[in-house]
Amino acid sequence: MNGDGSKGDGSSLISIVAPAYNEEGGLTQFALRVDAVMRSSASAYEIVFINDGSTDETLSVMRSLRATNPNITIVNLSRNFGKETAMTAGIAHAIGDAIVIIDTDLQDPPELIPEMIDGWRAGYDVVYAQRTGRAGETWMKKTTARLFYWTVKHMGPVPIPENTGDFRLMSRRAARALLQIPERHRFMKGLYAWIGYPQKAIAYRREARFTGRSKWNYWQLWNLAIEGITSFTIVPLKLATYLGFLIALTAFAYGLFMIFKVIVFGEVVRGFPTLLSVVLLLGGVQLIVLGFIGEYLGRIFDETKQRPLYLLESVSWSAAAEERTKAPSSNDVRTPKVVGQR
Repeated sequence: MNGDGSKGDGSSLISIVAPAYNEEGGLTQFALRVDAVMRSSASAYEIVFINDGSTDETLSVMRSLRATNPNITIVNLSRNFGKETAMTAGIAHAIGDAIVIIDTDLQDPPELIPEMIDGWRAGYDVVYAQRTGRAGETWMKKTTARLFYWTVKHMGPVPIPENTGDFRLMSRRAARALLQIPERHRFMKGLYAWIGYPQKAIAYRREARFTGRSKWNYWQLWNLAIEGITSFTIVPLKLATYLGFLIALTAFAYGLFMIFKVIVFGEVVRGFPTLLSVVLLLGGVQLIVLGFIGEYLGRIFDETKQRPLYLLESVSWSAAAEERTKAPSSNDVRTPKVVGQR
């Protein structure tokens, strides 16, 4: 018996949530592999594709796949809202007893899903895949990824497992809890850990992309790291406070030392270059601290506007979704707080 009260037996429905942005080249292969895996495991399933404002033929490919496979739901967002929001939209429109989140680039193997289902049936609410290797990635990306996970692990309010992405299975209870979190800046890796519930890791080796190139460059990854840290913890603000106290204490001690030298030894205070360096150092520190404050203030500004997390262009429901629930209008606007109530 799982935490949400549903039985993990053969009658359970598994929702495969797959966000996609300009992934036309690999969608067909992805759907074929998922279908083969789910058929071999004798599990009822649906694929929830999320078109996150793609500019290529991704949506057309999704529609072609749905024409031949009734197990596909297509959530078409009105524009590109970003992967974190697209995943939230997919979870909100998944109707399965358990939900698997997986990228469509096939770096995360669908063949691991049956093992995740076994973990869910054993009573775990979250079964996440933990990478033991990262094929097709440069040493620079691997190094920065390790640094990011180390930083978040030691700064966050709850521990985030290292070398984990979004590839995981969640029970209906865990998905419902996740959708009750209304914040707009969604650091999903942190939210997965924050909701708690019994969780289990499965080790795997991440493969290279099946086709195309990663949509993430180093600048975007840097911004994602800042987003993750500032959305999940206030430690940078605390560090800024401690740094201010340390600099003030050091400056006070140095001032007393200079006064002592002048009184005792009668030395003339010199050192214009030193003074200039200190002023520039303090100015730089102040700007960094103001940057921290600005990041958090910007997030407060976004949250207070209370805009919808995403807007829908259309939704095409799978046969299972039409049977289980009455599908709402394809033009409705949803937020996690609304869609979390099923």
